[in-house]
Amino acid sequence: MRRLFQGLGERVRLLHLAARLVAGRWFLIVPLLPLPWIGWQVLRVVVGWRPEEFRPADAQTVLIGTPLLVLALGLGVRIVAGEIDQRTLEIAYTVPGGAHRAWLAKLAAASLMLVLAEALLATATFFFCTSFPAGVLYGALQGAIFYLVLAMGLSTLLRSEATGAMVATGVLILNAFVQGGDLRVSPLWNPVKLEENDPSDVLAWTVQNRVGFLIVIVVITLLCFGRAERRESMLSG
Repeated sequence: MRRLFQGLGERVRLLHLAARLVAGRWFLIVPLLPLPWIGWQVLRVVVGWRPEEFRPADAQTVLIGTPLLVLALGLGVRIVAGEIDQRTLEIAYTVPGGAHRAWLAKLAAASLMLVLAEALLATATFFFCTSFPAGVLYGALQGAIFYLVLAMGLSTLLRSEATGAMVATGVLILNAFVQGGDLRVSPLWNPVKLEENDPSDVLAWTVQNRVGFLIVIVVITLLCFGRAERRESMLSG
């Protein structure tokens, strides 16, 4: 039992250090940063800038998903490329067991911050905007995690936080432009918008989308770490 608690304590300390590396010393306030978005949306309804009230279909994409995606992009470019820009990448290669262990810890810390941010956004959305089915939470988190690892991968490939962020943002804008809520081959798939379709069809499409993008997220992560582990290539230039 003592070893169990000791191991748990070590993992918590590792996540704490990883979170500081990704989001800085004030990482505890990062999950709070998206909350003003909900306040802005409520203000739009109160003032009349938005003529209709929010519906459950708006929860995943507009209310929870949008600020979560922005946060994911900001955190994703910091996981590997942050060390390139800070000239500390060579130190990462001295980590026992491989540099990927440090990056996995940073990825886990960034994902945990996204989960906490989503919990706060979901609470604010439920009390101030609209109710929504529980599946919305996974849908919003899927999109955020996908763009977290995409930003991580692109910034690693391009060896720059800024360039990776710009390219990932461009992909997100294109995705949002063609999405329309019913693009099944998309990390932003929102089945709540398909209320008029047959429920069995929607369920089948949702399972295909969720499982498919879980695989895509894993593949992107592995490719990113494979690229980052090429020490000579990453340190050249």
